Amino acid sequence: MTKLLVRLFVKDRNNTSSPSVRKNYGTLSSMVGICVNVFLSAFKFIVGSLCGSIAITADATNNLSDAGSSIISFISFKLSAKPADREHPYGHARIEYIASFIVSILIIMVGFELIGESWNKIRTSEIIMENGFSREIIIAIIVLCTSILLKLWLAFFYRKIGTTISSSVIKATSVDSISDVISTFSILISTLLVGFFGVNIDGYMGLAVAIFIIISGVKILGETEKNLLGNGPVDDIIDSMKKIINEYPEVLGIHDIMVHNYGPGHTITSLHVEVDGSVNIFETHDVIDNIEKRIASELNIVCTIHMDPIVTDDEERNRMHSVVCSIVTAVDPSLKIHDFRMVKGTTHTNLIFDVSAPFEYKASDKEIIKNISESVSQYDPNLFCVITVDRE
Repeated sequence: MTKLLVRLFVKDRNNTSSPSVRKNYGTLSSMVGICVNVFLSAFKFIVGSLCGSIAITADATNNLSDAGSSIISFISFKLSAKPADREHPYGHARIEYIASFIVSILIIMVGFELIGESWNKIRTSEIIMENGFSREIIIAIIVLCTSILLKLWLAFFYRKIGTTISSSVIKATSVDSISDVISTFSILISTLLVGFFGVNIDGYMGLAVAIFIIISGVKILGETEKNLLGNGPVDDIIDSMKKIINEYPEVLGIHDIMVHNYGPGHTITSLHVEVDGSVNIFETHDVIDNIEKRIASELNIVCTIHMDPIVTDDEERNRMHSVVCSIVTAVDPSLKIHDFRMVKGTTHTNLIFDVSAPFEYKASDKEIIKNISESVSQYDPNLFCVITVDRE
């Protein structure tokens, strides 16, 4: 069914890097979500009112909020497809992240409202009722089973679309749909208990539904927060870039990689590469240009590369580089050095280099510099370190 819908409503469906194609995917997922959730909400409100079930009514409210979320997603895809302008030179794709944030807040608000309603039902309802399957209960069971099947299909539909276009909004909606399946299933169990045993745990199930809603909202909020504040460099992006760069023998080292995400399909990166300083600068610059063009065409990433020329034919410099690498590795294997230079003076020699340290490394930058400098001084008191620490 998903493939059929995509074929019918998404032109050029394989070109997922195109903003217009992404918009069409987003429009399709939003329209399907609105139709399914409005249908389910209407029927659950009717059945919940007939049965006097707060849990079913709560589930109907949840479906209505899902429909509202789909409307927000629809608007976000319309806006994010707008081209870059003077005020927004990097485009509008981050609007998808803002939409995810709004959706998560709405989901959490609905959850807290349903907690209050469920608690009132727990305080005012009797646990033991007369058992039996009335016409209303049978209708409720049919509606709940239908809802589970539709929501399960919708979750897989969202997951497929979200993965295809790498959309945080649609992926978040897929997670929310799975939570809806679980909550609706719990309400189905509650309804069956009334029919078979006359045990009324409707308020408790409503409370469980509300908690599921809040948990799913918090999860979406956490993922959105990462995108809005800025994630660290994504491993698969870095690995893909390194694979291309390492094909060029002129590149002797890679460091200071930065990845800036301005929304799905809008990634800008910068990095430094070490090159042989004795090679003609125009030849090296040509190589760098070719690398940037390949990364842009093959990975759809705008990449800016800074050249760091290093000395490769100085035996003493190379020997000291090996010594310092060994010393830094002895301090901690997770530390790496780059941009190594050696400047001789009359009384001492300066060793100038950068140290890359993981963000998880507990020692402060000052402690890293102190530990390495002391180790180098123990090796030779006439060596003085000028160190810059990079976190990555």
